[in-house]
Amino acid sequence: MPLATARDAGPFDPPSPVRRLRDTRPVSPMVFPDGHTGWVVTGYDAARRLLADVRFSSRLDLDVLHMPYETPGMPAATEPSPPVPGLFIATDPPDHTRLRRKLTGAFTVRRMKQLEEHIVDVAERALDAMARLTPPVDLVREFALPVPSLVICELLGVPYADRADFQAHAAQFLVKDQTLEEKGAAYGALTGYLADLVTRKRAAPGDDILSDLARDGDLTVEELTGCAFLLLLAGHETTANLLALGTFALLEHPEQMAALRAEPDLMPGAVEELLRYLSVADVFFRYAGEDLELGGETVPRGSTVVVSLLAANRDPARFEHPDTLDVRRAARGHLSFGHGVHACLGQQLARVEMRAGLEALLRRFPTLTLAVPAAEVPLRTDMTIYGVHRLPVSWPT
Repeated sequence: MPLATARDAGPFDPPSPVRRLRDTRPVSPMVFPDGHTGWVVTGYDAARRLLADVRFSSRLDLDVLHMPYETPGMPAATEPSPPVPGLFIATDPPDHTRLRRKLTGAFTVRRMKQLEEHIVDVAERALDAMARLTPPVDLVREFALPVPSLVICELLGVPYADRADFQAHAAQFLVKDQTLEEKGAAYGALTGYLADLVTRKRAAPGDDILSDLARDGDLTVEELTGCAFLLLLAGHETTANLLALGTFALLEHPEQMAALRAEPDLMPGAVEELLRYLSVADVFFRYAGEDLELGGETVPRGSTVVVSLLAANRDPARFEHPDTLDVRRAARGHLSFGHGVHACLGQQLARVEMRAGLEALLRRFPTLTLAVPAAEVPLRTDMTIYGVHRLPVSWPT
């Protein structure tokens, strides 16, 4: 029984089968497509507990992980293999601690606030270019993707001129319905590019995060490449989808968009609410390293556990009227950036980009509207990070 991903309840809401699981048994056994009996967590309290408990391993080795949807070519589960160097999101302490510590200083709240003026300028320039076009235009192509891509390229020291290639490889890597060989080819192409880049930075470092890491003699080229892969992928894919899907959600809730235009001071809280309401990085994985209790259930050692952050963030036991988008809501405490030692390293950067991007978009385009019926907006249900493939918009004068 694969995990339900069809957005049968609408483009922003959890699939109906996932919602029913949360409301009846928030920690539920689930038979995976390969026959493995694993677990799916949909309740807020259970999800938060699981994410904080390092006994639920973050190791995502292909030979122990069971996928909740069909993945042709997935090897049979045996024993854990060594983690991929540098992919700290898929490692446990102490390796995770060692790698993450190298990056913590680069993404502090203070440093992100210092970058805010520049990020505002990046957003304004993208909107200048968009305003010169004849609508309808694709907001993903012209705004939502370029802004975080340029920002993360500048931060990491990745040439923005190479964006077409790395964006294509990153997008292919995130496709669900593909063979393991196809996914591996996309991963290999992107990491091959990044390995060459970090090797050159080690020889001639510049003023950027990857150069700072390259100066660190404790990290191998393989670890540098793994870190670069995670930062580049997460740094543009998640925020791009948040900006596009967030705009789509506001266009479908015009009273909320009007409130933000009338009261710009609401934007920081509105960003938190959009993060909660949309949860674009929906599905997280964990692996039970021992028999563990969660939500009144015993999760046996060796179980793959799937966590739906969207379902957890819509849990009525945690948020009142959770399926209502309310830009005045106090949405802090949502799990959209994860929780515990693996909480998203770049969450402050994402918040700044969301605030700057949405504020500028709403101010510059007061008549922004969808250029197609909402039902015709192509959803990314085929991808591991949710969003829209395209968002055709217009701005009547």
